[in-house]
Amino acid sequence: MSDLKRTGLFDLHVELGGKMVPFAGYDMPVQYPIGVMGEHNWTRTRAGLFDVSHMGQVILRGADPAATLETIVPVNVVGLAEGRQRYGLFTNDAGGILDDLMIANRGDHLFLVVNAACKDADVAHMQANLTGVDLEVIDRSLLALQGPASEAAFATIAPQVAAMKFMDVGIYPSDYGDLWVSRSGYSGEDGYEISVDNAHATDFACALLALDDVAPIGLGARDSLRLEAGLCLYGSDLDTTTTPVEADLNWAIQKIRRTGGDRAGGFPGADVILPQLENGAARKRIGLLPEGRAPMRAGVTLHDADGTQIGTVTSGAFGPTIERPMAMAYVDTAHAATGTEIFGNVRGKMLPAVVTDMPFRAATYKR
Repeated sequence: MSDLKRTGLFDLHVELGGKMVPFAGYDMPVQYPIGVMGEHNWTRTRAGLFDVSHMGQVILRGADPAATLETIVPVNVVGLAEGRQRYGLFTNDAGGILDDLMIANRGDHLFLVVNAACKDADVAHMQANLTGVDLEVIDRSLLALQGPASEAAFATIAPQVAAMKFMDVGIYPSDYGDLWVSRSGYSGEDGYEISVDNAHATDFACALLALDDVAPIGLGARDSLRLEAGLCLYGSDLDTTTTPVEADLNWAIQKIRRTGGDRAGGFPGADVILPQLENGAARKRIGLLPEGRAPMRAGVTLHDADGTQIGTVTSGAFGPTIERPMAMAYVDTAHAATGTEIFGNVRGKMLPAVVTDMPFRAATYKR
C-alpha cells in the first residue's frame, strides 16, 4: 500500500494517461501522452493546465496580519495593496531560506501559498511565531493555467479575470463556486493560479480541458518551463543553507526592510542578510549556457580554467524553447560576471559553459 498522498484530480490524471510518479509526498503526473517536449511547447504557444494541489494554501488573519507576518519574512507586507500579491521568503536565524512563498492581500486577511515539501513545517513555523494562523486550507484544489491562450480560455468560465494584471488577486463567482484567483504562475508565461473547492475541481478542470487550446501538463514540462524562466525550485536552487543574497533574490527584499529603511530588519537572519545586501556574498546564483547539446544536470561540479572547483549546478535541462541546454548554479562571486567562461565536469570531461543573464527566455506576463 502506497504512503503517497493523492490530489483531488488523481483519477482525472490517470484517465488522461498521466504517468504518475512520487513528488513531495504525492502521486503526481510527470507527463502525459504527448510527452514533456510537447507539453512544454504547448504551454509556450497555447495554454497548459497544471495540478498544483499538492502545494499548501494558508490563511492568516488577526488584528494586523501584515505586520505580524513581517516578523518572519524580509518582505514589505504592510505596503502590499489589497488585491495584490508578492513573492516572499521565510528565513532562519542564519539567514538561510526555509521556503519561498506567495503572499496575497485579500483585505481582512492574507492568503499564502507555500511549497508542498515544506508546507507542514511552514504551518508549524507560523503557528509557533504568529497569531491568527488558520490551519492549512485542505478543502480546495489548486490549478495553474499557463500560456498565451490562458486569458481567453479562463474568461469563458470567469469573464472578470481578463481585466487582471500580473500579480493581481481576486475572488470570482463561477459555475464551480467561488474561484480564488491570482494572475501569476511558475512558467514565465501569462497565466493564472486558481483555487477551487474540491467538490468542483474535476468538473472545473474538465471544462478547461474541453477547450481546444488547453491541454494537461505534468511535472516534467513544469520544470523545463520554470528553468527557462530563471525561477528557483525550493530544495534544488534554494535551501536552508542559502541566503536570499546568495540566491540573487535581492529584489524580493524591498528598501523599507533594508538598512536605513523605516522597517529595517526584525526578521530571522537579518544580521546576516542585511550586511550581505550592502556588501555582497561570497557566492551567487547564476545562469549558465553550456556549449553543445549536452545538459549539465544538478550536481555537476564547476571549475575555472585551472581546474579549481568554483561551484555546483543546482538545476539543468535542455530548453525546448531556446533550443539548447541551460543550467542554474552557484559559483564563487569572482566567477559570477556575465560572459565568464567556466567548465562543468560532465562524466569526467571538462565541458565549457558561459555565465549568462536570466531568464533564459523573456517572460510574457500581462503588466
